[in-house]
Amino acid sequence: MEIKELSPNLIWQYFYEITQVPRPSKKEEKIRAYLREFASKHNLEIKEDKIGNILISKPATAGKESAKSIVMQSHIDMVCEKNNDTEHDFENDPIETYIDGEWVKAKGTTLGADNGIGMAASLAVLAADNIEHGPVEALFTVDEETGLTGAFAIEEGFFNSKTLLNLDSEDEAEVFIGCAGGIDTTNTFTYESVETPENYFYFRVDVKNLLGGHSGGDIHEGRGNANKILNRYIWDLYQKTDVVLCSIDGGNLHNAIPREAYAILGVPSKEKENARILLNLFIADIEAEIKDVEPNFTMTLESVERPASAIDAKTAKNLIYAIHACPHGVIAMSRDMPGLVETSTNLASVKMKQDNTILVITSQRSSVESAKFDIAHTVESVFTLAGAKSTHGDGYPGWRPNLNSEILKTAISTYEELYGVTPAIKAIHAGLECGLFLTKYPGLDMISFGPTMRGVHSPDEKLHIPAVEKFWNHLVAILKQA
Repeated sequence: MEIKELSPNLIWQYFYEITQVPRPSKKEEKIRAYLREFASKHNLEIKEDKIGNILISKPATAGKESAKSIVMQSHIDMVCEKNNDTEHDFENDPIETYIDGEWVKAKGTTLGADNGIGMAASLAVLAADNIEHGPVEALFTVDEETGLTGAFAIEEGFFNSKTLLNLDSEDEAEVFIGCAGGIDTTNTFTYESVETPENYFYFRVDVKNLLGGHSGGDIHEGRGNANKILNRYIWDLYQKTDVVLCSIDGGNLHNAIPREAYAILGVPSKEKENARILLNLFIADIEAEIKDVEPNFTMTLESVERPASAIDAKTAKNLIYAIHACPHGVIAMSRDMPGLVETSTNLASVKMKQDNTILVITSQRSSVESAKFDIAHTVESVFTLAGAKSTHGDGYPGWRPNLNSEILKTAISTYEELYGVTPAIKAIHAGLECGLFLTKYPGLDMISFGPTMRGVHSPDEKLHIPAVEKFWNHLVAILKQA
């Protein structure tokens, strides 16, 4: 069975179509063309703003003309991650989906359910002729995953509704009413290329098969960080012998916990076996530490030809010591909402560039603005002391919970009527676009909800089929009652 044959058919049909359209962040031209074609086919009003956000509007159904207008919001870009052994061109190839029991997955890549299933729900509402609703708008924002660019740039008056349904959450039976704010910190080392010494043993060390995941939603699970693990071995090696660091690379996206990393190193030839022995002991330590959360963790060493150049010794040591000192993971838990991460930081990626720079990119999150900046400044201090130049992105604000929200009351009552239980009311440590919408629409009444997903932002991403039906039924009921 293909996913477009699943039930409810309309939402799955549109999700399938979305998976066939490439849509990397900042390269959303093809999915925007798809939305234009959809609006034309269904004779619906469409407009676009300067940044590329799209709004499609649909009049109320008969008898619901006096109901308040609601805007359904989702983002059109997806995180593009793949396994190293998977060949996939995210700018041109469709996502290959398959059904595994109760889950929809992708073959070796991210699935794009974040936020393709939210898009599909909006399109299904717009296309349906058997759903009762007042005036509805569907807002499709660009470049959420790499900077919330669309939400930052949205103009006042672009949409008319005073109630917003964000369809970008990842746990069915939960309604979110708040989120953390975030900021990125980029740390730049400048190095000199030096000739590699002779009579050294050169080898490549790889960290592989970690779970990775979302740096907001999964940070509390204690998953392994490939950059930290790799760097820890190199740091240990530095304590034993001379080390030449030829190259290093790990992670990709600021909002993903890094799953893989590697480095090419050199040690004096007489230390060859000691490097191997140290790695075996190190692997045993890491497995003992994280085996409960990272059962597939692997770390390998293989010899390589002598590289032509390496990073100068001073910069290499500063880099390794700074990464070792840089915090990663949960910094503080919320006192207001038990179980919620308040503040965290993610050591996301380490990249060598052709201009003899090395970028160490980190991201910080907190539901407390002062704490967000404090952890960002902590990271900055670590790398500044190591001789790097640290810069911060613009960041984005959090979304403060409103327990008196009218749309929240509607969401609770409709879920109770459908399923006989009360949904959990939560805030999320991940970033949502809702906080940015409030800066332009301060009176906006909002909730966020969605079907269950796991492994988001990694090739392990999967979407729970039964949860999609419950999510769809809940959305339809909210639109009918609101």
